[in-house]
Amino acid sequence: MSHLTNKTIAFLATNGFEDSELTSPWQAVTEHGATAVLISPERGSITGKKGHEASVDVLIADVDAASYDGLVLPGGVANGDALRLDPDAVAFVRAIFDQRKPVGVICHGGWILTDADVVRGRTLTSYPSLRTDLRNAGATWVDEEVVVDQGLVSSRTPDDLPAFNAKLVEELAEGEHAGQTA
Repeated sequence: MSHLTNKTIAFLATNGFEDSELTSPWQAVTEHGATAVLISPERGSITGKKGHEASVDVLIADVDAASYDGLVLPGGVANGDALRLDPDAVAFVRAIFDQRKPVGVICHGGWILTDADVVRGRTLTSYPSLRTDLRNAGATWVDEEVVVDQGLVSSRTPDDLPAFNAKLVEELAEGEHAGQTA
């Protein structure tokens, strides 16, 4: 299958990402023809919490949301917490939403969505410990394997990756969504 051919998908992560939540969606989008690009505040490479090393393609300070057709936010507590404190990362996430592009978020990857102020009125899921943060930011939180809300695909844990990947590829193939706004 190649229904993501000519699409470039940004993956935003830093040290401490949940390994499978980066590698599995990466494999899913590239198998469908997309080009995946790893964006990070770190130079060189980053390391997942279980030891997977990934080479950084672009520094977050140097990105332009217009260059990407979608965004994936892997989880991992350290990853999610560090990214939400990075002003360039928060601005990039908000810009992706402003441009109505599909976003996939899993586990603790959703923390940055609260800081980017893009979940008000949206329905999503996450690792259960983010429930209160997401609700306080105006989201409706549900405990489901995968939730799709106007181009925003969310899941809870690595156990949900098969369903997450399938919906992520589907939403990326559809492209921009009118309801995907900040």
